[in-house]
Amino acid sequence: MTQLDDFDRAILRILQQDNRTTQHKIGEAVNLSAPSVQRRIRRMEAEGVIRANVAVVDPAAVGLQLTIFVELELVSETPDEIDAVKKSLLNAPEVQQCFYVTGEVDFMVVVVVESMAVYEDFTRRMFFENGNIRKFRTFVSMDTIKSGSALGF
Repeated sequence: MTQLDDFDRAILRILQQDNRTTQHKIGEAVNLSAPSVQRRIRRMEAEGVIRANVAVVDPAAVGLQLTIFVELELVSETPDEIDAVKKSLLNAPEVQQCFYVTGEVDFMVVVVVESMAVYEDFTRRMFFENGNIRKFRTFVSMDTIKSGSALGF
């Protein structure tokens, strides 16, 4: 991967705030031509620096009222068993984020659902039916103070 220079970083900061900003406006802000900005963006997309261009949706606006944080502890941590859990979590639409972590638990999972009944169904399907889940602990968010995807660099 190519090293990011100050221009790349400035472009990324702008795109993180609004990825629909025109290349012309980005160029004016970072003192580059629009074609140069376009080349840099395409390179960063090709290299995986820019993973996706997405719309950030308000969960409540689409009926997803609960954000739940779940700690998962596995029975066994063989590579195949870890990969199986990763795959099942990756394919679950309720899972917004998932992290394989160090420490007392093995995974930290962010689940977004419409109700506790839906979460209960999710836990039965994903945790109780999986013999490699030793235990899980649930934390329900009462309020979202800050949520975003922009990286501070």
